[in-house]
Amino acid sequence: DPSSHLFHLGSAASILDAGIPAMPKITGVVAREIFDSRGNPTVEVDVLTELGIFRAAVPSGVSTGVFEALELRDCDGSRCMGKGVLKAVENINTTLRSSLIGCDVMDQSGIDRMMVETLDGSQNEWAWSKAKLGANAILAMSMAVCRAGAAGSDLELYEYIAKLAGKSTDNFVMPVPLFNMINGGSLVGNRLVCQEFMILPVGASSFREAMNIGSEIYHTLKGVIKKRYGQDACNVGDEGGFAPCVQDNDEALDVLMEAIRNSGHESKVKIGTDVAASEFYDEATKKYDLDFKNPQGSSSDMKKSSSELVGYYMAWLAKYPLVSIEDPFDQDDLEAYGQMMAKVGSSAQIV
Repeated sequence: DPSSHLFHLGSAASILDAGIPAMPKITGVVAREIFDSRGNPTVEVDVLTELGIFRAAVPSGVSTGVFEALELRDCDGSRCMGKGVLKAVENINTTLRSSLIGCDVMDQSGIDRMMVETLDGSQNEWAWSKAKLGANAILAMSMAVCRAGAAGSDLELYEYIAKLAGKSTDNFVMPVPLFNMINGGSLVGNRLVCQEFMILPVGASSFREAMNIGSEIYHTLKGVIKKRYGQDACNVGDEGGFAPCVQDNDEALDVLMEAIRNSGHESKVKIGTDVAASEFYDEATKKYDLDFKNPQGSSSDMKKSSSELVGYYMAWLAKYPLVSIEDPFDQDDLEAYGQMMAKVGSSAQIV
């Protein structure tokens, strides 16, 4: 009964000691189904220790690769379009809970190995696949345990993760935030092939300034899109970027550059893109279809070989302040990645 589990969580949380136990143990686990920002079900879990309740929720992408761990969906067409995660939730509330109660939350690697290799144990040709219990169940538990371990170590979460990774915990650098500006690909209904065009305010002197720059460019971009294409073009995709009826990647980049210039931040901003090229790669022809969303079908000149696509990206790098390209080729097109790296060198990051 979930209500009784919550009662025990609340009761235990109410009798916390003022000090930090030397080895905080897991005393309770409760998982539930929630909805993510796209309105799809996902897994949330609370892990209880003597220090309190530690919560984590699992993200899920739209364009996923074959090498990724396997999340567990209910595949029950009568609810949530088959995307429910009640099985994964049940696996947490039964198998994982009974096995992890009493475990030291600061034994992150031991708990992760137990969940992946012992309690789940499923493998495919690449790695431990997490198909039995669900990667969404295992990841939710792992993240919540990590938060509990950070509290048990009296460290911020980022400090604790650095400690687990064997990195320095006395010299941190704030990351540069990437702002999703224009959406295409499988995320939205326009003809734009690239999944995301982003800005990177690498010249900002602080995280606060970077956020201000991102906000100002985002709203400036809305004005540019409205002026060019009309109010209807200011719709946004499910990840927050604008989704104008742009037909060409270069056109999208030109629109973004106009917004950057108009905002007055051109000297402090670079551009990044997530191509998600596996979404428009044809394994049979070994071609990349840059007009794959055209309902009339794409012309032959829009279907590029790997080497032609390398040249396509190199033209971008010469024309735009582009410093980051994510998934520019299919996940198995390793030769293309090699060609790209040889040409790009250290001038841009290939993710």
